[in-house]
Amino acid sequence: MPVAASSARAAYVAGTFDTKGRELFFLRQCLERSGLRVVTVDLSTSGRTSSASVHPREVARHHPQGESAVFSGDRGSATAAMALAFEAFVQTRRDLGGIISAGGSGNTSMATQGMRALPIGVPKMMVSTMASGDTRPYVGPSDICMMYSVTDVQGIHRISECVLANAANALAGMIAHPPVRSTSSKPAIGLTMFGVTTPCVQAVTKRLEDSYDCLVFHATGVGGQSMEKLADSGMLAGVIDVSTTEIADEIAGGVLSAGAARMDVFARHALPYVGSCGALDMVNFGAWDTVPERFKARKLYRHNPTVTLMRTTAHECRAIGEFIAAKLNAMRGPVRFLIPEGGVSAIDRPGQPFHDPEADRALFAAIEHSFRSGIDRKLQRLPLHINDEAFADALVSAWYEVSRPTAGARRA
Repeated sequence: MPVAASSARAAYVAGTFDTKGRELFFLRQCLERSGLRVVTVDLSTSGRTSSASVHPREVARHHPQGESAVFSGDRGSATAAMALAFEAFVQTRRDLGGIISAGGSGNTSMATQGMRALPIGVPKMMVSTMASGDTRPYVGPSDICMMYSVTDVQGIHRISECVLANAANALAGMIAHPPVRSTSSKPAIGLTMFGVTTPCVQAVTKRLEDSYDCLVFHATGVGGQSMEKLADSGMLAGVIDVSTTEIADEIAGGVLSAGAARMDVFARHALPYVGSCGALDMVNFGAWDTVPERFKARKLYRHNPTVTLMRTTAHECRAIGEFIAAKLNAMRGPVRFLIPEGGVSAIDRPGQPFHDPEADRALFAAIEHSFRSGIDRKLQRLPLHINDEAFADALVSAWYEVSRPTAGARRA
């Protein structure tokens, strides 16, 4: 196996060695057989003696309040504190070439918090009993690979031996064969897209792709988080946030929210920002029978067998508009926000199920009323539909306005 390229990097095995030591050391043995140097990191909070390379107390010292915050005696708070300490710990390790963990919910929550803090592209492998079900709390906006453990991570037997060995070999392969880095010198920009704003984003991308590396994110909650994680990491020259639909789910209680911190990254970094109202006419749920009872009388639309959409009301649209305006006002970089008065999605136009001019007017008015304009902070209302070619042209023009001073200053 060509491991020469990884000689300066180690495979990290992280977990609770007091309860999963046998399984974690098995992972270490598999990785060492592949020729990799291995560092074992103990995330135990029991206070027991550890045989790992890195003692739990060494990890705990990276907690902002010191190791006493981790070894508090309360299992729940100790686990949360150790996760925070591990997140800080991994960012200090200069030899970390990849990381793997194995365990149940507690082990996985601690280990993956550290994994999520690592840059995109660093190999990350999670073997867990929790890898079949709702994995968003563990993976989030990161490129963590998951392998379901099938049985509990308890003992080495015919099933665990296969699963753990496969996981270790997968990590070894990723470390030994790093991806070829792009030689493109084009700055990268992030764009948000939803199914009902696809024509707009595709048109914008087509106009910009010769000059920019266009990274399109599906605005499904984690999509917006992923884009903003890259922005926070300095990997984007700016964004064209066409589809802010995740905010509708945050305000109205849908399943695709990106959280209350959506757009906050632009208050931390002075990146060029162009935004719009893409798909703010809808709130997302799963299959028809998963829609909460309190919403059954609302205007609902079967997007497909697994996705049900709910039309946002005028009241919700006002709250969404106020949310967006507050975020725009806090941004440090140049801002352009474009309002498509002809409709915000493919199904928000005359004859379509979510056409509701009153709700749209409430949204637009709320943004306009609260938005603070300035020399390089502008709001535009256009008599266009979001998927009109002319609206894509306007977004591109707005991007060139805000990006000229900084285009090329931050590159992927």
